[in-house]
Amino acid sequence: MSTEEPRVIKVFEDLLETPQNRLVEQASQDGRIPIGYSCSFVPEALLMADRLFPVRLHAPGVAGTELADNYLSSLVCSYTRSILEFAMDDRYDLIRGWVTVPSCAHMQRFIDNLEYLKRPDFIHVIDAPRKVNESTLKWHEEELHMLADKLSSHFSVDMGKASLMKAIDEWNRFCVIMNRIGDLRKTPNPPITGSEFHRVVMASLASPKDLILPHIEAFYREIENRESTRKYRARLMVVGGHLHDPEFIRIIESQGGLVVADRFCTGSIPGLIPVHVNGDPIRALAEHTFEKTLCPRMMEDFDRRLNNILDTVKEYRVDGVVIEIIKFCDLWGVDSMPLVSALRKVGIPVLKLEREYRTTGEGQLRTRVQAFIESMGR
Repeated sequence: MSTEEPRVIKVFEDLLETPQNRLVEQASQDGRIPIGYSCSFVPEALLMADRLFPVRLHAPGVAGTELADNYLSSLVCSYTRSILEFAMDDRYDLIRGWVTVPSCAHMQRFIDNLEYLKRPDFIHVIDAPRKVNESTLKWHEEELHMLADKLSSHFSVDMGKASLMKAIDEWNRFCVIMNRIGDLRKTPNPPITGSEFHRVVMASLASPKDLILPHIEAFYREIENRESTRKYRARLMVVGGHLHDPEFIRIIESQGGLVVADRFCTGSIPGLIPVHVNGDPIRALAEHTFEKTLCPRMMEDFDRRLNNILDTVKEYRVDGVVIEIIKFCDLWGVDSMPLVSALRKVGIPVLKLEREYRTTGEGQLRTRVQAFIESMGR
């Protein structure tokens, strides 16, 4: 019945201190090839074939974006400015390939400037469609075939069916253990906080899966039979775009909330789901991408995004939803308005927060979360 933080969590904290952690360095020294990516429309399992491994691009501890601000407007979101800053400062020097998606106008500006300022030896832009139907599924399948062919040619890696199936099996094993940890958050007294869980997720997305998997399994063994005596006033769900910093969730939880579920593109629901293969693995990865990526960039898909949140609220017994939006994010800024209205219409309390990529304004954030939780109590 201990309330102490799990001991293994320190491993994941250490891995999040740098954009290229010790596991990335270890794999690179062993002759493996790190591929940086920035969007959930990039299928991680495809980048796990043969000697490849994916690294989700993040900018831990970014203090400012003075270099990037010379090329990107101050009205461009701070995530894209932060990763361009790190790229220009050679903070991603181990990354040997970049795979991106023009998911929004801001990311397109990042891609343009990356190619102009720091042209990587390998860069590929996936032209992801904006609707979900049979035609666009075929479109995305062809895009992934082009990416696989280009990776095979440039890096001399095996992107054949057997190699891809092995990579998908590794991805699925990772997802299974992560979902077991996530299921513990459904209990009345979860053994981990939302900030602890997000540390594990983010460290995993920024590391080779085979090297971090033993640590994840050790973490699960440590907490699976724990029951926390931690007191909380409300079970919360956090919804939004790129959220890399677990500190944001820790601040929310410091005011009596417990984040038991998430729905953002760097989160676990529904991002960390296994790939189901029935035939061609590339086709399966295209289907999987559409299934797990509930992004506001997708047209005619609002109801599916809303229903996913409503289902999660019921499954995790959520008391209120926090919607977080990076400042100047057009996609989430537009989508959040009908989302707030729809959730409140069915009686779900909602708090909408605007933030920068780097967690700032802790005092104001604490005040707003505290008032939100107190309003639910009334």
